[in-house]
Amino acid sequence: MFEEVAALRLKHNRCLALAGRTWREYKARSLGVSIQVAERSENARPPGAARRAWAVLRAAVAGEEHDYTQGHIGQALLFLAIPMMLEMAMESVFAIVDIFFVASLGAAAVTAVGLTEAVLTLLYAVAIGLGMAVTALVARRIGAGDPEAAAVVAGQTVWLGVVAAVAIGAVGVAFAPEILALMGADASVVELGASYTRLMLGGSVSILMLFLLNAILRGAGNAALAMRVLWVANGINILLCPLLIYGLGPLPELGVTGAAVATNIGRGVGCLGALYYLVNGRGRVVLRPRHLRLDFPVMVSLLRVSAGGVLQFVVATSSYIILMRIVAAYGSAAVAGYTIAVRIMTFTFLPAWGLSNAAATLVGQNLGAKKPERAEQSVWVATRYNVAFMVAIAVVLVAFPGPLVGIFTDEAQALRYGAECLRIVGYGYGFYAVGLIMMQAFNGAGDTITPTWLNAICFWFLQLPLAYALATWTELGPDGVFISAAISESALAVLAWWVFRRGTWKLKAV
Repeated sequence: MFEEVAALRLKHNRCLALAGRTWREYKARSLGVSIQVAERSENARPPGAARRAWAVLRAAVAGEEHDYTQGHIGQALLFLAIPMMLEMAMESVFAIVDIFFVASLGAAAVTAVGLTEAVLTLLYAVAIGLGMAVTALVARRIGAGDPEAAAVVAGQTVWLGVVAAVAIGAVGVAFAPEILALMGADASVVELGASYTRLMLGGSVSILMLFLLNAILRGAGNAALAMRVLWVANGINILLCPLLIYGLGPLPELGVTGAAVATNIGRGVGCLGALYYLVNGRGRVVLRPRHLRLDFPVMVSLLRVSAGGVLQFVVATSSYIILMRIVAAYGSAAVAGYTIAVRIMTFTFLPAWGLSNAAATLVGQNLGAKKPERAEQSVWVATRYNVAFMVAIAVVLVAFPGPLVGIFTDEAQALRYGAECLRIVGYGYGFYAVGLIMMQAFNGAGDTITPTWLNAICFWFLQLPLAYALATWTELGPDGVFISAAISESALAVLAWWVFRRGTWKLKAV
């Protein structure tokens, strides 16, 4: 009798233990974290909502691996988006730091940085275009459960990055003064900024490779690693910028050139960090020497997808360069104000870029796992989050444009132009939020041609003619350029939303 009772009691205890374990596993799945994270969260026992938010935030920043093709979509999006937002915010810090320290050197120095940055947007177009293709191809292969094929894509990416960087750098080093003059810089700006332009374009390998190596990590779902790489790169840049610009301590006073040296060193160290993560064998994509052998079918696929990506950003950035050229006709103060406003907008946009990149990764991995409906649902969830974020930012830009620009300059004319740009463009932020997600959803699916056509229609055939007409045929001047930007970006969002709903992107094979 006693033996039977003991056996029943033992069975009962085992059932309770199994039920507890099953409950913890269920909670872990619902949160999208590992069971160890769920158990640590349970032991900590903060309040209910805070416990859930803390578990998600800690797991996202820690970089714990997850299967993004199943589970709660909102939480999967956050696990990717939180580190990607921080990564993109860190990317924008490069631009903000340069302007912050260079602004004290005067409007001519800011103009040199602004015009160089406008030219560098072509490099960013190449980097982002290639990066989108890399993310799409890596995500598809990770979603399909084939990390070896993803590593082959990574190896071909390294070759493409090196070749493109050498070509761009050679042109920049040889023709830096001519490039500044072509952008409308006067003689004083060319003399002051030629070395800055030469170093920034000559060091394009660090810019390009940092974009591409982080794109591999994002496509694999290792967004937290990409975030840490940019933390290190930015920390070095923030430390070196004032030291090299002003010649603090034993370092020489390099002026505006010091900003370029600091940026290149920071990005270069970041590249080495990203490469270390890829070769140390602990990530989803492990890069080995055999993956660096040329694989022509993969290279062709990568070039085909990246061609559309590069072209769509060339369309967008060439439009920006022409807009900058129109603004330059109104003097250095207008360029300085526009440059500062664009840097501030970049800082606000790049966290939203992080959210849109997260949506792209989810689209790619879920299409690779043959789950197109989940991919589409991911895009709608990301859109809701992005609209909420961007509208909140817009309220600040519209309400306080002057104080924001005033952080970087106290020159009256530059401050006025910068504040007007922030206020006007801020009215379109809700539309921009939709457009960012939709365009990256196409790219995540490997459909880079559709965004190219949308960019061509809205930027080349709408924005540029409208900017020129409003700036030169009316009394608006540079304000006409700002208005054209708000109108064209809003039109892009509406067109992208309409095309996305048709669903043809689900059929794209890469």
